[in-house]
Amino acid sequence: MGHYIQVEENVKIHVEDIGSGQPVVFLHGWPLNNKAFEYQTSLLAKNGFRYIGVDMRGYGKSDKPWSGYDYDTMAKDLEAVVNELRLDQFVLGGFSMGGPIAIRYLTKFGQDKVAKLLLMGAAAPIFTQRDDFNVGMKPEEVDDIIAQIEKDRPAFLAEFADLFFEQKHSPQFLDWFQSLALEAGAHSTLNSAVALRDEDLRGELSSITVPTAIFHGKKDQICPYELGEILDKEIPNSVLVPFKDSGHGINADEPERFNNELLSFLKSSGV
Repeated sequence: MGHYIQVEENVKIHVEDIGSGQPVVFLHGWPLNNKAFEYQTSLLAKNGFRYIGVDMRGYGKSDKPWSGYDYDTMAKDLEAVVNELRLDQFVLGGFSMGGPIAIRYLTKFGQDKVAKLLLMGAAAPIFTQRDDFNVGMKPEEVDDIIAQIEKDRPAFLAEFADLFFEQKHSPQFLDWFQSLALEAGAHSTLNSAVALRDEDLRGELSSITVPTAIFHGKKDQICPYELGEILDKEIPNSVLVPFKDSGHGINADEPERFNNELLSFLKSSGV
């Protein structure tokens, strides 16, 4: 079942809502959409959970306005979804760019309705290096990505797919992966890259009190494994689950282990 939820005037967000039981809300990464969790959707429904996959503004089937790609606005969009669907005691999962948006949601709108947090290859607490933070891409590398997208978005996405995964995948799978990214608005992709480059959540991690699992690929070339270690150190009630044979796309590089760890976390009483 799909919902279109109005988050502000003239902007609607598309949400997949499948199964019943405790809701598990998935926020996708840049520049994908909720279909990136295709192999988790039926798994959750079969195991008594309700899959809620959000296409964030600018991505998938959601509207693609010119503005609103900062983390505050994306978190506010999620709050509108939570309220419209009357979600309570849900598990919030954020992959890549979805990770910092999940964190911002918790710190901006509170943790009362969230039972657990799952961060997967999260682009947090910062995606780019600073004078006092030497993990991740350099800001000028993101500027170069923006320039490549402006010049030839399909060509950039083909290169991005090579960076995304550690394991070998079929040409058909990689074509599918690129097709998800091409469903995004070009301006949405660019504006989100600016947010990834500029936003900083370092001051927000210590306030997270919900049980948190951090899934991260040891060979991640987009969000280095060190980011997962930093999140684990700074978030009080967290556990770091390393995926030693995975790059950034952990749910495709180690799908069986990912699904087993996911169900184990969902069914556990805590971390």
